Amino acid sequence: MFDALSERLRRTLGALTGRGRVSAADVEAAMREVRLALLEADVNFKVVRDFVARIRARAEGAEILESLTAGQQVVKIVHEELVALLSAGDRTFRLQGSPAVIVLVGLQGSGKTTTAAKLARHVVKLGRQPILVAADPYRPAAADQLETLGRGLGLPVFRGPAGTGVLEIARGGIEQAHRTGRDVVILDTAGRLTVDEALMGEIADLAAGVRPAETLLVVDAMTGQEAVGVAEAFHAAVPLSGLVLTKIDGDARGGAALSISAVTGLPVKFLGTGEKTDALEPFYPDRLAGRILGMGDILTLVERAQETFDARQAAQMQEKLRRASFTLEDMLDQMQQVKRMGPIGQLVEMIPGLGGLAREAQASADRGELQRVEAIIRSMTPAERRDPSILNASRRRRIAAGSGSSLPEVNRLIKQFGELQKMMKQVAGLRRRPGAFGGFGG
Repeated sequence: MFDALSERLRRTLGALTGRGRVSAADVEAAMREVRLALLEADVNFKVVRDFVARIRARAEGAEILESLTAGQQVVKIVHEELVALLSAGDRTFRLQGSPAVIVLVGLQGSGKTTTAAKLARHVVKLGRQPILVAADPYRPAAADQLETLGRGLGLPVFRGPAGTGVLEIARGGIEQAHRTGRDVVILDTAGRLTVDEALMGEIADLAAGVRPAETLLVVDAMTGQEAVGVAEAFHAAVPLSGLVLTKIDGDARGGAALSISAVTGLPVKFLGTGEKTDALEPFYPDRLAGRILGMGDILTLVERAQETFDARQAAQMQEKLRRASFTLEDMLDQMQQVKRMGPIGQLVEMIPGLGGLAREAQASADRGELQRVEAIIRSMTPAERRDPSILNASRRRRIAAGSGSSLPEVNRLIKQFGELQKMMKQVAGLRRRPGAFGGFGG
């Protein structure tokens, strides 16, 4: 979502960091580019104006302009102000009450039902036992969808009989939670195509009737400034505690995600980063700011890896790398593990310094290049995967035919793997050599 904005900000700020001292004119030119980048990304005009004014006031101080690292300091200021812009409100996710009740509200199509399932999965990881409640009496298909998602997660779903009101369904779900020992109730409420008085009244009555620990507005981040208007309307009528921004992995300009907290004062608590039930991230302003500015997000990358990789397998792989005994079979296994961590573009974006390559990496994945590599490896026998040196011309032709690829593609993969093995052997040799890494003790 932030690709275009990130690319322009990185280019603008990179020009500053390439210099030593910078003048007031350099800062002004950079601020003009930052302002244009934010406006083109559909960030609220007042938010942009205040944001740029704060950066300019801090960056034009004498201690910055006279510094030998002025460019780097200006980038630091931009990062800090971007974090501040995204940090409105208290982002604590509260699960108070017995059971704790979470109400999800929003317009139709914002992703409430899918978010309910994602949130349930997140709550399970926190050690709690949730129940999902289909509190939308108007669309049976929404309740059916929630039941399907619940079955996939192994979680119970409560739905009321036809004709039951929203508040009655909610109370029935809470009673079911008491009977079955569930300690978190997640209510997927009804939406409308537009904000109307009936919707607001219904949600207000629900909030008064069940006293939720959290009332979260689910907002489609791809709707641009309209999302900000929707959030303001809901906030004026309902005691919201926070926001969930969905479809962050889409190709919209991203301005709503940067504006919504600053305009409404409501904290963003979660980001929906994909369609699967594991594609929900707690919102950390500093991490998102780092991704936007190309500084990476190592903490989220590590967390995803910890959730995906088995500790025993990771230890075995570390030992293989240490002994330089990495095979094509291991390479295939690692590719499968990385795929489970999420879209490759998102992962590359989290690596410091590689944010500019995220779009290219995702485009490569979308073209099916990783699938071709997998197909080539899967077309080999176990012996060939373990020892590519036995791959003569006839074997390579067989592999190309079996994988639906060309002989040059097979040759290229084998050559690249050979170079990777050489590099690993060199690193393993250095590790075994005393003092090879200087003061770091190998």
